Amino acid sequence: MRLWHKNLIKGLPREQLVAQWRELSSIAGSIQTKGTPNHVLVNFVLDFPFDHFITYAKLVRAEMTNRGYRTMNSVWDKIVKLKPDWEEIPIENLYAEHMNNTYLVICMYNLMEKYICGGIKEEDWSNLYQVYCQHSAFKEVYTKGLVKDRTDGIIHSKLDLF
Repeated sequence: MRLWHKNLIKGLPREQLVAQWRELSSIAGSIQTKGTPNHVLVNFVLDFPFDHFITYAKLVRAEMTNRGYRTMNSVWDKIVKLKPDWEEIPIENLYAEHMNNTYLVICMYNLMEKYICGGIKEEDWSNLYQVYCQHSAFKEVYTKGLVKDRTDGIIHSKLDLF
C-alpha cells in the first residue's frame, strides 16, 4: 500500500495508476470503518486535513479520466464522504511536508524495481522517467560518472539517482 508521489501521477503506467485508485478506495474505507488506514506507508494521510487526501484522489481520477479509464462514482463518493465540504489544495501544497524530493526518489526506486523485474514496460518506464526528471531537484550534471544535486551541492553516484 502506497500513495505515489503527486508529481508522478501523470507518468504512472496503467497498472500502477489503476491500482492507485483501488488503494485510495481501500484507504478511505479503512479510515471510515477503523479510523485509520493502519499501514505504515500511508498512515501519514492522517497527519493532514482530509482536503489533501481528497485533492490527491481528484488528481488520480482526473488522470484516469484523461486516459479514458473509468472510475466508479461509488469510490469517489466514499472518498468525499471523509469530508463533504472539502476544499481543493494547490498541488504545490499537497502533502508538501511528506511528498518532498526524498519521497519522489523513494517512489522512483520502488517503480524502478518493478521495471527491472519486468513489471513495467520499457516505453512506460521511459515516459515515467521523463516525468520524474521534470520534477526532481536532482538535475543531472554529469562529471566523471557523478551527479551533482543542484539544491544541496552534494555529489551522488549515478546509481543513487538512476
